[in-house]
Amino acid sequence: MILLRIAIDGPAGAGKSTVARIVAQKLGYTHIDTGAMYRALTLEALERSIDLENQDALVAALEDMDLTLQPGSAGNQVFIQGRDVTAQIRSPEVSEHVSLVSSHPKVRAAVVEMQQQMAKADNVVMDGRDIGTVVMPDADLKIYLDASVEVRAMRRSMELAKKGFPVSLEELVAKIRQRDEFDSTREASPLRQAEDAVVIDTTNLSVSEVVDLILAYCRGRGGHV
Repeated sequence: MILLRIAIDGPAGAGKSTVARIVAQKLGYTHIDTGAMYRALTLEALERSIDLENQDALVAALEDMDLTLQPGSAGNQVFIQGRDVTAQIRSPEVSEHVSLVSSHPKVRAAVVEMQQQMAKADNVVMDGRDIGTVVMPDADLKIYLDASVEVRAMRRSMELAKKGFPVSLEELVAKIRQRDEFDSTREASPLRQAEDAVVIDTTNLSVSEVVDLILAYCRGRGGHV
């Protein structure tokens, strides 16, 4: 029996995946990083030279790629055909193209169906951009994380540098602004705050402070913390 299904949405660099992973660990729930699923498909398409504008070809690739997510100490480990691509899906090249891949209605429909099946199987903390509005509109708790563009760019810069992908802060600010615009105006499942979501501005908050806030809301909804 599902005790609590938690949806965490927000723009790039707001801290969704990190926070969702820690919250899931503390609750003993399954963490589903939906962005990683779109990134994995983007990586597969790039490696196979699939036209990123061809949504039918992308859906076919998704059906063939044997995508699996497994829990890891630093978040979901992502595998394609048994190959660990956890690091590769965070590359600047994938980041540059994932918004386009995830904007196609047929792609989103196929991935959303996968995500909804995952949500039925266990207690979950799921993060993305359309979880509370499309994937789990009946989630028990909806959180929308946000932060200033500059802070989000700084976080992403540090994250990429640790993984060996140094990118200038100025370039990241521009890219994040561009992605915000693209994600919020796309036709299929645009990034938006669910009407019943709790909004948390993480600009001046540490990860642990954000986690504590979400766990407090979980206790208010009957979650076992």
